[in-house]
Amino acid sequence: MTTAAQPNDAIDQNPNLEINATEKTFNRLRIFNAIMGVLHLIQSIVMVVLSSDFAIPMTTQFLEFDEDAPAGEQVMPNLLEQFDVTMAPLIALFLFLSAIAHFLIAGPFFERYEQGLKEGRNFFRWYEYALSSSVMIVALALFTGISDIFFLLTLFTLNASMNLFGLLMESMNRYTPEIDWTPFTFGCIAGIVPWIAIGGFFFGALGNADATIPNWVIPAFITLFLFFNSFAINMFLQYKKIGPWSNYIFGEYGYVVLSLVAKSALAWQIYAGTLANEGGNGEAASETTRLFLQMLM
Repeated sequence: MTTAAQPNDAIDQNPNLEINATEKTFNRLRIFNAIMGVLHLIQSIVMVVLSSDFAIPMTTQFLEFDEDAPAGEQVMPNLLEQFDVTMAPLIALFLFLSAIAHFLIAGPFFERYEQGLKEGRNFFRWYEYALSSSVMIVALALFTGISDIFFLLTLFTLNASMNLFGLLMESMNRYTPEIDWTPFTFGCIAGIVPWIAIGGFFFGALGNADATIPNWVIPAFITLFLFFNSFAINMFLQYKKIGPWSNYIFGEYGYVVLSLVAKSALAWQIYAGTLANEGGNGEAASETTRLFLQMLM
């Protein structure tokens, strides 16, 4: 005689989260992650195969001293183009990173993934997001005119730190009797700074008659900003146990879906606006960066 599947006794290991799931639930998650991996991988391959070789110049800026110049003009920024970044592989990269992560947790690391979910944590998620979403931030920043290598490195690191604070949030609150929101707060602070920087360039270009922002960048900026904030909302709802988020597994599905939709939306907006037709908006995007360089020089 068979009995109905019961939740695993080891699941209730986190005092701040409710994890209600059966082995069937985890098996469905395994299949779901495998499917997500395939969808990300297909998109990354298509992005490379179908895209143009449109590229954006990367720059550095250091101070230059000219003792022969008039007083007050002896120290000036020296802006130099270092190399060009072909955008198609960069866009494919954040899709490929997600594909690899999904295949790993659906394959050789599934047991660790399952055990982590039973404890209210998914370290794989945060490590992958730290890389893939940071590449997304850099890609969007490039199309708003940010081209300085060290500036982009700072944006990448701040966004990665935001995700690592998410990892810390889940790690710390496995043992605390009450929810400690400190990592969540610090993550929000780290995460908003890249958007302030990108927004400064974005709105600066919109208000400058000499700069050109491709039309597709406007919805891309808005949608990606909303998606990035949705991840924080998803975590907030999990820990507040609001509605279906009272079950941690529902939030896990939420993270996976948000990741796919956000990456797909950015990738295909960039493809349709620039990579599919370099002669159209692609030239506008390239011109945006070069106009910023001229303004700085």
